[in-house]
Amino acid sequence: MEQHRPQITKLYFKAFRAVDNRAACMKFIEGHTHVLEIFGITKITSAKIDWVLNPGVYVVIVSAEEDGKALAGSRVHVADGITPLPIEGAVGDMDDRIYGMVADRIPNGTGELCGVWNSWEIAGLGVGSWVLSQITVALSSLIGLQSLFGLTAPATYRNAVRGGFRVVKEIGINGKFYYPKEDLTATVVLNDELDTLPTATQESHDFVMALRKNPKQIIPIPNKTNDGFIDMHIDIIL
Repeated sequence: MEQHRPQITKLYFKAFRAVDNRAACMKFIEGHTHVLEIFGITKITSAKIDWVLNPGVYVVIVSAEEDGKALAGSRVHVADGITPLPIEGAVGDMDDRIYGMVADRIPNGTGELCGVWNSWEIAGLGVGSWVLSQITVALSSLIGLQSLFGLTAPATYRNAVRGGFRVVKEIGINGKFYYPKEDLTATVVLNDELDTLPTATQESHDFVMALRKNPKQIIPIPNKTNDGFIDMHIDIIL
């Protein structure tokens, strides 16, 4: 039986600390796991679930109603020098220079944007990885981070560059690794200037700065599947 896309007019983007909301973490894990299984990906470090017990993990979850089913999500892992970031577990065995890059930035506050996913219910609406990533970048600044790592798939690489990230060409094969499978590649990216975002596009820069100034607001955006709008209810106040 063919699944029908639900009519979505509102989306709620809610941030929380992982250890403060176990139920929402479980919704995130269920949705993320389902998406990965669709693509046949089972071994990916950001999909491990031990992060729910890590006080340095912050989550953004997306739903069509308040406290509803998770339709998309992302996470920020704060580096503490004790628990490795997912990116360290992913590429460290292939190039151990990633450990030094993370360690050098811990004193000023660094972390990783990871676990970005969205479900079929909202695919194509215009609120995909770019919007979710920019909201998470804004959250990263609000929790005091000065830099942010990421490991991007080919489909999300361009959005990372638009958001002010650069390719870390010093490691891997010009920043690329065969991960999470031998026939797939991932690119290590880094934003060392979260405060000012000097290399981000104007659109990304303005969006993040507006969220920092007002981390709880409603932003209408065009629905790319029809002539209507979707109201994004954003709340990244912790």
